[in-house]
Amino acid sequence: MAEYKLELTTGDMQYAGTLDHIFVTLFGNEGQSERTELNNFGIDFTAGKTGTYTIKTKSSLGKLLLVKVEKDPYFVFPEDEWYCSKMVVTTPEGDVILFPCYRWISRGELVELRGGRAMKVFEEEHPLLADHRKKELTLRKSLYQWKIMSEGLLHVSSFKMSELPAEIRLSKSKTDETHYEKMKTGIELKLKGLLGSTERWKSIEDMKKIFWFKKTTMSEYVTEHWKDDDFYGYQFLNGINPNVIKRCSELPPNFPVTEEMVKQFLEKGSSLQKEMEKGNIFLYDQTKMDGIPPRTNNGEPLHVTAGLCLFYLNPENKLMPIAIQLHQQPSEQNPIFLPSDTETDWLLAKMYIKNADYMDHEAVHHLMRTHLVAEACAVATFRNLPVIHPLYKLLISHFRYTIFINSAAREKLLGPDGPLSISSLGYEGLMELMRRSLSEMTYSSLCLPENIAARGLESIPNFYYRDDGLKLWNITASFVKSVVEYYYPSDSEVGKDTELQDWINEIFTRCILGNTASGFPSCFNTVEEVIRFVTMVIFTVTAQHAAVNNGQFDYGWMPNNSLLLLKPPPTTKGQSSMKTILETLPNIGDTVKIQAMEWMLSTNYTDKVPMGAYPEERFHEPALKQMIKDFQAELSYLSEEITARNLQLEVPYTYLNPTQIENSITI
Repeated sequence: MAEYKLELTTGDMQYAGTLDHIFVTLFGNEGQSERTELNNFGIDFTAGKTGTYTIKTKSSLGKLLLVKVEKDPYFVFPEDEWYCSKMVVTTPEGDVILFPCYRWISRGELVELRGGRAMKVFEEEHPLLADHRKKELTLRKSLYQWKIMSEGLLHVSSFKMSELPAEIRLSKSKTDETHYEKMKTGIELKLKGLLGSTERWKSIEDMKKIFWFKKTTMSEYVTEHWKDDDFYGYQFLNGINPNVIKRCSELPPNFPVTEEMVKQFLEKGSSLQKEMEKGNIFLYDQTKMDGIPPRTNNGEPLHVTAGLCLFYLNPENKLMPIAIQLHQQPSEQNPIFLPSDTETDWLLAKMYIKNADYMDHEAVHHLMRTHLVAEACAVATFRNLPVIHPLYKLLISHFRYTIFINSAAREKLLGPDGPLSISSLGYEGLMELMRRSLSEMTYSSLCLPENIAARGLESIPNFYYRDDGLKLWNITASFVKSVVEYYYPSDSEVGKDTELQDWINEIFTRCILGNTASGFPSCFNTVEEVIRFVTMVIFTVTAQHAAVNNGQFDYGWMPNNSLLLLKPPPTTKGQSSMKTILETLPNIGDTVKIQAMEWMLSTNYTDKVPMGAYPEERFHEPALKQMIKDFQAELSYLSEEITARNLQLEVPYTYLNPTQIENSITI
C-alpha cells in the first residue's frame, strides 16, 4: 500500500469556494490511482483554505505525471465555480511536487494539471505528457482565436464580453469595485447637473469644481500651473506622453522659425543655430496626423492640428516652448506663434498642440503600444505555450485581466458614445492614426534604451521618466536573463523549441502584421534575442503602461489636456480672448464624460498586484523562486531611491515607482 499526501489550496478571492464534490485521479508512469473524492469532516474548499487529503494506491505509481481534477454537483445547488490555486503532492518516495492550477473550474469540467520542472517541448519523454501537451494547445487554439479589429491594425482576441472564459475575467471584487466607483461618479455628476449638459463653461474656475473629492496633489498642481511655459515643457518629459519629443539639430524645411523670432527667448548673446549645436533645441512634430479627417459635430467638421512645437532647454535647465506652428505647411493663414504673442493666442496655440498630443497619447502610446501589444502577446501565449512551458510560467501573470480590459475598452471607450469617440478625431480618425503609427512602429522604439538614444535624450536634465525607466529596464532585463538562461543554456536549445518559434512568429504576424521593416523578430536564433524580447514585453505591460496610464487624471484637467476642441485654430494673431478659449473647450457634458474616464483609468483598486509580486506560485524549481526574490529586492531598492529623490522635487515623479506599477495591464 502506498500513500500520497495532497495539499489542495482554494483561492482567497471572493466566491472562490465551492460546496460541490471534488474528485482527483493521479497518473504516474507505472499506473494510476482510483478516482477519489476529497472529503474531510466539515466544509472543504472554502476561500483561502488549504485542505490536506490522502490517496492510497496498491503500489507506487512511479514518476508522477498528471493530476486530474473533476468537480461534480452537490445535490441540487446552483452552479458555483471553484477557484483552485494549487496542489502540492508528496509521493511515497518523499518527493514534493507542485501542481499549479490558478483557474476557475466549472461543474462537470475536467482539468489535468502538470507539475514539477518547467519543460520545453523537445524535453518531453513520456508519450502521455507529449499527447497531453498537444491536446492542451489544440483546445486553446480553438478557444483563443484572432479577429481583425480594423484593417491595418493589430489583431485582437475574438471574444465578445459575454464569451470571455472565467480564467481571464475580472475578479468579482474588482468587478463590484469598478461598478461602484462608476455609479458613485455618475451620481455625483448627475446631482450637480453636469452629466449630459450641453451648456458651455462660463469660466475656467468653474472647471475646478467638477468633483467634490476626486483630487490628487498633482491634479491640484496642474490646475494652478497649466498656463506656465516651464510646466508645459516639463509635461513632454514627465507627463503622460513622454515619448514624442526629440533633439533637433536642424529645423524641418516646413517649420521656418527664424533667428529673429526666437532670439529674445534664448540665452543672451546666443542664437538658434548655436543652441542647436549645443543640443539644447528639441522638436515635437505631429506629422503623422496630417490629413486625417476629423469627426463631424452638429453637421460641421471639427479641427485637428498636426502641429510642430520647438522647445529650448534654457540655462536653468527648464524646457520651454519657444515656437508653435499649428499645421504642417507654412502659410499666411498658418502663422508661427511665439511666447511674445498675446496671452490667449499663445495659450490657444499650446492647447491645440496638446489636443493633438492627447489624442496621440490615448490612441497610440497608451492603447496601441501598451494595451494592444500586450493583448497580441497574451493571445499568442495562450495559443502557443502550454502551461508547463517556462515562458508561459514567467509571462502569464503579466497578462492578468488584459484581454478582458481590452474587450471592455473596445465596447465602452471606443463605442459610439464612448469618451474616445467624442474626441476631435472621432473613432474613424483614431483608427487611422493608429494605422499610420503601426506602419511606422519599430521594435527598437519599444525598447527604452534604444528609444532614448534614437531621440537624442540621453543627457537632457530632469527627465525622470528616462532615469527611472532605464533603471527598471535594466532590473527587468537582469531578471529575465537569469530565467531564460536557466532554461535555455545554449542557442541550439532556442532553435529546437518549436513552441517558442511558433509563439514569436504569431506575434510577428498578428501584432506587427509581418512588417519586416519594423525590426520585430519573426523567429529566435539566440538566447540573447529571447531575453531582449521578453524584457520588452514585461517592461511594456508594467512600467510603460504605468507611465502612460497612471497620470491621466493628474494631467487630464480639461484646459491642460483636451481630447476635444470645438472652434477652428487661430489663423491670425491678436484676435483671441479668454472668451475664445472657453468657446473652444468642450461643453460641460463632454468635459465631465472625459474626466470621469480619466478618474476610472487612474484609480487604484484593491486587488492590485504590484510589479514583480508573482502571487501565483507557478515555478517548482528553488532556483527560480530565488530569482524572483532577487528581482523583488532590486525593485524595492529602486522604490526607496525614487521615494528619497521625490522628497527633493517640487513636482515628484511617482509613476515609475515600482510600488505604483501593476504587474499587468488591468485597467
